[in-house]
Amino acid sequence: MLFNSFEFALFFPVVTLLYFALRGGTRVYMLLAASLLFYAAFIPAYTLILVAVILIDYSAGLLMAGTESLQRRRLFLALSLVSNVGILITFKFLNQHHWILPIGLSFHTFQSMAYTIEVYNRRYPVERSLPHLALYVMFYPQLVAGPIERPQNLLRQLHLEHAFSLENLHAGLQLMFWGLFKKAAIADRLSPMVDAVFKNPDSGPLVVIGAIAFSFQIYCDFSGYSDMAIGAARVMGIDLTPNFRRPYFASGFQDFWRRWHISLSSWFRDYVYFPLGATKLALIAVFLLSGLWHGSSWTFLIWGALHAAFRLAFPRTRWVVFPLTTYAWIFFRATSVAQAWHMTTQLTQGWLKNPLAPLGGLLNVFYAMLAVGILLAVDWAQEHGQISWTPFSPWQRVVIYNAAILLLYALWAKDSQQFIYFKF
Repeated sequence: MLFNSFEFALFFPVVTLLYFALRGGTRVYMLLAASLLFYAAFIPAYTLILVAVILIDYSAGLLMAGTESLQRRRLFLALSLVSNVGILITFKFLNQHHWILPIGLSFHTFQSMAYTIEVYNRRYPVERSLPHLALYVMFYPQLVAGPIERPQNLLRQLHLEHAFSLENLHAGLQLMFWGLFKKAAIADRLSPMVDAVFKNPDSGPLVVIGAIAFSFQIYCDFSGYSDMAIGAARVMGIDLTPNFRRPYFASGFQDFWRRWHISLSSWFRDYVYFPLGATKLALIAVFLLSGLWHGSSWTFLIWGALHAAFRLAFPRTRWVVFPLTTYAWIFFRATSVAQAWHMTTQLTQGWLKNPLAPLGGLLNVFYAMLAVGILLAVDWAQEHGQISWTPFSPWQRVVIYNAAILLLYALWAKDSQQFIYFKF
């Protein structure tokens, strides 16, 4: 079920109304059922993988809590991690039968592993309620594309009673609208332009435009999902981890990875980088693993290696962040290393050609540039603390909301696309 679909427009208010109408444990069971329905809307059979992950890690948590033996606790943690990573490897790297990759598999396995790691390290108590742990792994807003949560944040909140709040409703709906704008008005509008360039990158200007377009497409697609997920949870009074913080305004690559996919970056930092000694080799390992987290293709591994090199060479150099990140996105988006290298060699070719012809015409390019301009203006204002609702009266806000809805309607791309990160 896509956030930008008619089905979700019905699903969200019904589930939210039921959530506030119920109390106690019935809320948990209702959200569990809703989350199962949400995930089953994609491929029902793959809910069995979710159930398996939950049962494995629930059992591992209980077994670790039931012994004081460090050796036995390590054994139970290892069994949990091997099982989760084994599921990932089976579908991502050993998929000889060409099964469709379960949507969001890397997200919910990493979230579930965070629980067992935290229980092993005794930074979080074991969860004895199976429904609560199941909901922690399956919570529908962030189930398929994050943010990747820790038990200290999400699981703890699932035990609390959240009362309805107008403040949460306004804040949540604003986030959901902004995420929808990013997805429908920017990412989906840029998608056919990017596809056209990567299908036939026959000139330098076209490659540059296509790479820049993909930089904004993937940012708006992924951060748009995160905004909608965080907003949907906020309406219910649940605060999810921020996942993006205007990454293209970063002061260097060290700062960039504190702003891009924050929940995954912090996961690798805490569970891989620090345990490996926080050395340069550990940093390189983290970026290579980050590439492999996205898939088995050499293009993802090279993307990770490029970012490792950028992070070591330009930790605090602002002006290189966007151009180098954009170049690395060519490898991320390409279907093969050969295609990415061909696009690299084309950068010096054909600068006298008209690059707009394959992009759907001047009007389509204008709409895309307008939408991206709005994004950059809002991001700049947020970066400099210039956005506040305080000066506006309720009636002025109504006018602003309606103007924003009309703008979204005008810029909404005709063809909705699946979220890019669903395939990871």
